[in-house]
Amino acid sequence: MKLKIGIITFIIAAFSFNACVDEFKVGDNFLEKEPGVDVTADTIFTQAEYARRFLWNTYSNLYYALPSYWNAVDGKMNMGMFEALSDCYHSHLSWDGVNRMYYSGSYSAGLEDSDSHTRFGYNKEEVWQAVRKAWLFIENVDRVPDMTTDEKERLKGEAKVIIASRYFDLFRHYGGLPLADHAWDVNETYENPRATVEETVNFMVNLLDEASATLPWTLDAADISNWDGRFTKAAAMGLKTKILLFAASPLFNDAAPYSTEGPQEAVQNNHVWYGGYKPELWNDVVDACEDFFREVDANGVYGLLQPATDNGLDVTKYDNVYRTAYRDAYSLRGSGGPNPEMLISTRIRYRAGNWDWNYYFPQSSMYGAFTPTQEFVDMFPMSDGSPFDWTDAGKVSKIHTERDPRLYEIVLVNGAEYQGRQAELWVGGREAQQGPANEEGQFATGYANYKFVLDFAKNTAKPTLWPYLRVSEIYLIYAEALTKAGRYNEAIASVDAVRERVGLAGLAESNPGLNLQDEESLMKEILRERAIELGFEDVRFFDMIRNKMADRFTTQLHGLATYRADGLEQSWSDKSASERGQRPTEFTYTKFELQKPRRNFWVTGEFNPKWYLSAFPPSEVNKDYGLTQNPGW
Repeated sequence: MKLKIGIITFIIAAFSFNACVDEFKVGDNFLEKEPGVDVTADTIFTQAEYARRFLWNTYSNLYYALPSYWNAVDGKMNMGMFEALSDCYHSHLSWDGVNRMYYSGSYSAGLEDSDSHTRFGYNKEEVWQAVRKAWLFIENVDRVPDMTTDEKERLKGEAKVIIASRYFDLFRHYGGLPLADHAWDVNETYENPRATVEETVNFMVNLLDEASATLPWTLDAADISNWDGRFTKAAAMGLKTKILLFAASPLFNDAAPYSTEGPQEAVQNNHVWYGGYKPELWNDVVDACEDFFREVDANGVYGLLQPATDNGLDVTKYDNVYRTAYRDAYSLRGSGGPNPEMLISTRIRYRAGNWDWNYYFPQSSMYGAFTPTQEFVDMFPMSDGSPFDWTDAGKVSKIHTERDPRLYEIVLVNGAEYQGRQAELWVGGREAQQGPANEEGQFATGYANYKFVLDFAKNTAKPTLWPYLRVSEIYLIYAEALTKAGRYNEAIASVDAVRERVGLAGLAESNPGLNLQDEESLMKEILRERAIELGFEDVRFFDMIRNKMADRFTTQLHGLATYRADGLEQSWSDKSASERGQRPTEFTYTKFELQKPRRNFWVTGEFNPKWYLSAFPPSEVNKDYGLTQNPGW
């Protein structure tokens, strides 16, 4: 059974709710209908427990990014993910939407009506179901007789964060949206036109501000095991910073619109930008971050998850304290408790192992849907914090051994601890075999995805948590906004706090030749830090979009063929037992261009900025309620 929730305790059957509710059950007998009796709002909101479970069901519509089940919503891009559209990952899975629609350049507006494997479907991602149910709850919970006023206000706050989060999920793909400010009745005439970017942002932020006024800062320690995932004031305030960052970025906040291609009605009506550059939007981000950190200073609980006391463990080994801290920060439950870094998370519970058809994210990895690029690996500094450099032979010799600890938690590299031994990612090795030589399969780039699946043994049959928002991202959001405000030293300190958690020296110490008092140089470092700290967490692709990074979209990406220096490159299956035991210690490396498949619509010719935002389904635009189509579509 699918369970995509913020609250792990309840297993709730999904249901629709219009004038009445279709038959559904929760647990053994919750709201079980007698024959011929409709379950209506008058039933649900007559008891506190019924009302609570209605809201818990709404939590089940929150965003979970990993492809998990064979359906239009949970299959994502047919086993693909957004990160494979960035410069950090490449998909070698021929049937996913990444390949069929985007790498091929065949995506069009019409596919939003006819195909379920586009980036983020306007009508298929359970956004509007969640929004409608949340408003139904807000509008009806005051009728519940056996619930205190304080609890009603708290639960309304949670429902408002659900609405804001689901709106943001659409906003980063489409821009301005129609604003649903109440639960629409099935017989009501829908006449909400598309709002401007500014109106959409204000709508989300106002909901979060209202929620912050009623939500507790965190959950009580005793409640975390049962209620982990419920929204808190910290979650609402953190999400506000993320929304404001996206809004203040050049995609929407610039002197010129991102696209001049027709149709231009959305541009003219400010549905896809603010209509000009507004520097004050960056001040709003700074203020929101400082509000968050003031609350942290006053109330505690949240912060970067720090490593345990270092007992001299070698940071190049698998089980060092820095790797453990980083992994726990993105994967450990107990927001505000065991994991002070987690602000918003969702997760999936599944029954069996990696090949259970009911949970196929591990299969996506095995099929090569997310193969890390050499460009991504190059972003990670050395273990002392200094940048990796292909012109430095000493650093090249340590390309897979003495790097930022986060690399080993995100990317499987040659020689890393893997299923009780060392991974053999050289051409002909046990894992890689001929994958890098032929550019195919799980090891097509000479690397493999490690995050979330780990070594396919340590994470088998366990709930995989999706880190929607972590405190480390707030630090990096703050650093970016401070940079835009000209407060460079404070920005550097905010980045250094994140680096320190994994044992790296600060930016200035690690980059003595870099001018960090220059906005462009510092911004590049912050975006690089975001790419590695938040690797495979739905961040890099959207960073490239919101910063209109056409140069990165058109960069030719590479893999890395690793060869044994002793020349033994035959297939691992053909080696004798003695040869298999002869582990090589020296390697040579050859970068190669990724061509299978080629990203035709990015690499060939001039990049078209229309790709930054998705197209609305023509069926929605043609309903003539004021939904303008995005430029270029």
